[in-house]
Amino acid sequence: MHSCRGQKLAGGLRVASPFPLCQPAGEPSRGKMRSSCVLLTALVALAAYYVYIPLPGSVSDPWKLMLLDATFRGAQQVSNLIHYLGLSHHLLALNFIIVSFGKKSAWSSAQVKVTDTDFDGVEVRVFEGPPKPEEPLKRSVVYIHGGGWALASASTFWSPSDEIRYYDELCTAMAEELNAVIVSIEYRLVPKVYFPEQIHDVVRATKYFLKPEVLQKYMVDPGRICISGDSAGGNLAAALGQQFTQDASLKSKLKLQALIYPVLQALDFNTPSYQQNVNTPILPRYVMVKYWVDYFKGNYDFVQAMIINNHTSLDVEEAAALRARLNWTSLLPASFTKNYKPVVQTTGNARIVQELPQLLDARSAPLIADQAVLQLLPKTYILTCEHDVLRDDGIMYAKRLESAGVEVTLDHFEDGFHGCMIFTSWPTNFSVGIRTRNSYIKWLDQNL
Repeated sequence: MHSCRGQKLAGGLRVASPFPLCQPAGEPSRGKMRSSCVLLTALVALAAYYVYIPLPGSVSDPWKLMLLDATFRGAQQVSNLIHYLGLSHHLLALNFIIVSFGKKSAWSSAQVKVTDTDFDGVEVRVFEGPPKPEEPLKRSVVYIHGGGWALASASTFWSPSDEIRYYDELCTAMAEELNAVIVSIEYRLVPKVYFPEQIHDVVRATKYFLKPEVLQKYMVDPGRICISGDSAGGNLAAALGQQFTQDASLKSKLKLQALIYPVLQALDFNTPSYQQNVNTPILPRYVMVKYWVDYFKGNYDFVQAMIINNHTSLDVEEAAALRARLNWTSLLPASFTKNYKPVVQTTGNARIVQELPQLLDARSAPLIADQAVLQLLPKTYILTCEHDVLRDDGIMYAKRLESAGVEVTLDHFEDGFHGCMIFTSWPTNFSVGIRTRNSYIKWLDQNL
């Protein structure tokens, strides 16, 4: 309908002017609609710009990975803002956000009994697989979750019985498919505690579990126990394995260790995989270096210097003897070194190692352990992913273990990315996540 100014004729009649003397009554609302469309288009463009990052064509489910990475980056930015406003430590805020995303319906199985308890004061969640009459004693995996020594746990905010953890699905699947007892250790996190308290927690809980009376309670075969973990949990599992080889008081020895894209050293942040995947989801180099600094309760001013290896420059005498133990030019195959060059600074910042001597401690960096320690380790499985800054840590460790006489299975996934193994359920279900989990459980089934 139009509201017009017409021409008045005889008899008081009006006729519409043939010229555009009038405007449609709905024109203002159309203008608002156009403005809304422009704004919506701009917001969509900004969202697309935020989400999109260039990824190699070989990575699994690239668009889904972009969305996952954008979500994680957004959570990090929100947690940093909370920290800046003085409301909470950024890692506590980030952990809360991550766990909130993970509070979905529990993935469970009628065949698996789940119990929350503590082993010598350390919280654990025990997953007991279905009994088999022909096997009265079960095999067992002690599992240590990842998360940069700071994330993937809800114990800070909820009691253990209320938790829905990202690792429940993995541990339930392991318990059921392996007919095993899985012990998931709830070690304390940064910033509540720092290195080496996380190691103390996993050592204490595992020693308690290995007591004959505890193994008998859970009907576990003392000769069929594996220690395992992913990412920072793989770091703790490797450190625990090295400590246990030197502990004469232990009656039960570990049969296997299985490390999933483990973080194993903080001396060289310019290995080929660090250079290749410097900005690859979901663990870019800058974020990994910050996790190390947080783990040691260090100064963030050191981060940029560590990224370019100033902390292990040639003038840092403390690092000199350890460089050969992670010399990737000799430890990595040519297919991984490609055309990358070592980054070795002549002069750097010796103050970093002086203030953070933990950087050169084999308990934090199992890759730099003595050969005499490595040769005592059990049969080992190491899973690595091509699109992961930590890829070379795992490959170098495999090489050093082989040189020490340890039997090693290196399981490499060309389309894998860091953390992929826990992403197996909708909406974060990745094909490589399912394949890595299946490959890992298959190796355990064949060797444990």
